[in-house]
This record gives sequence, structure tokens and C-alpha cells, in this order.
Amino acid sequence: MSHKIIKSQNISKDCMICGTENPFGLKTRFYQTAANEVIGLFQPRKEHQSYPGVTHGGISAAILDETIGRAIMSFYDQNTFGVTVDLQVRYKKPVPLGVALKAIGRITKDNGRMFEGTGEIYLPNGDVAVSAEGKYMKRQLGQITDTDFIEEGWFSPEGECPEEIMLGEK
Repeated sequence: MSHKIIKSQNISKDCMICGTENPFGLKTRFYQTAANEVIGLFQPRKEHQSYPGVTHGGISAAILDETIGRAIMSFYDQNTFGVTVDLQVRYKKPVPLGVALKAIGRITKDNGRMFEGTGEIYLPNGDVAVSAEGKYMKRQLGQITDTDFIEEGWFSPEGECPEEIMLGEK
């Protein structure tokens, strides 16, 4: 399934999921779709391992938590975040290391201060490896961190933004 991309989302330096300077991070890049979903592109490495060749379940949960939480930006702005209240994760297949993967998240209910969403991690063959649903408290970035981070540590990623991203390539 092809997803039309309308823009990339900001990233930071130190985040475990998107941080450009975190040596142990996933360095995920996030893109908003025309359908108001968010797709994260990432590739787990050896330091994200649990069993040999398999990504740790906590890393899978973290990428889905971030992806669903970021989906709220599609309806508001780059400074509107979701702070996790509850996250339910279902592990269906092992998530391999060293392979380019995709996570997708969407909002299923927006109640003002709180919102809910779902997401999945897709394997290269299109199978869903992990799925999640969560509840989040909506917060502005200024309610979570300081002005220095907003001005210096929250930025648009370098490189081109793809026009489309395929999920379910078989």
C-alpha cells in the first residue's frame, strides 16, 4: 500500500528513537501522510538485540509508542506531543536486526486533553510483526521541556522528504 507523504517531522539530537547524536538510538525519521498518519523509518542494530538477530521487545514497544504519540502532530503542529498514559503491545513475529523497517501510527480518538491511537511495525515482506494501541495526554512541547531545547534541539531532519512510502511490499 502506497502512502503519500506531505512532510517530514522534526527530530532531536539525544532521543533514543529519533536522536541524531545518540550512539545507541534508532535514528528514526518520521513522515506525515496525506491520511494524517505518521510513518517511521528505522533499522535496528546489534545494540538493540534481545535474542541473537532479534530486536528487543522493549525497543519495538518504544518505536510504536513514539510513532503513535507523534501522530497527533498531523492534526495540530510540530510542538504538540503525546505523553503516554497506557500502551498495550502485541508481539506477532520476531523483529529482525539490520533490516530497514517501517512503523505506522494513527489517531483513533481525540478527546481534547487525551487521545488514543494504534500502530504497527511492518516487516519488509509486508507482514505485521508488532501492533500496539495506546492512550496519551496531549501536551505542548513547552509543557514538557525548556525553551533551549525547542530553539536548539528540535529541528527538521537533513535530506529529502520522500514523495511516497510503501507498506506491505511483497
